[in-house]
Amino acid sequence: MIILGIDPGFAITGYGVVQYIGNKFKTLDYGAVETHKDIPFPERLEKIFFTLETIIEQYRPDAIAIEELFFNKNVKTALQVGHGRGVAVLAAARSDADIFEYTPLQVKQAVVGYGRADKRQVQEMVKIILNLKEYPKPDDVADALAVAICHAHSFRIGG
Repeated sequence: MIILGIDPGFAITGYGVVQYIGNKFKTLDYGAVETHKDIPFPERLEKIFFTLETIIEQYRPDAIAIEELFFNKNVKTALQVGHGRGVAVLAAARSDADIFEYTPLQVKQAVVGYGRADKRQVQEMVKIILNLKEYPKPDDVADALAVAICHAHSFRIGG
């Protein structure tokens, strides 16, 4: 099974594509869609949408796992992140993949075993679980891979 994990945002949207077969992971791709603050907001959203759509077309994931929003004290930022998340959900919805959503607490619990784990702990476990040589950067990429791992662990997908 191929899983696309997405950590949505508007400045940085992390993505990670993993294959999960027989309780083993193979990392297929990961990275970030970065948009610059000087680009008009609609164009930033368009870039996120088309990049995710291209990744979905390339890897044809069976499942797309998207992290739910973490409440942000800055309302403007929360709304902008919500727009980025909406674009990610739209790109996923236009595919044949099943869509799943996980809270940050669920992701940390599935990957680290502790729902209040910090960023460094998540990065470390992603590196270990996926047998990566270094930490995925930026943090949003490690988070996206963690979302994909969470989905695999949550559903015990195999074979």
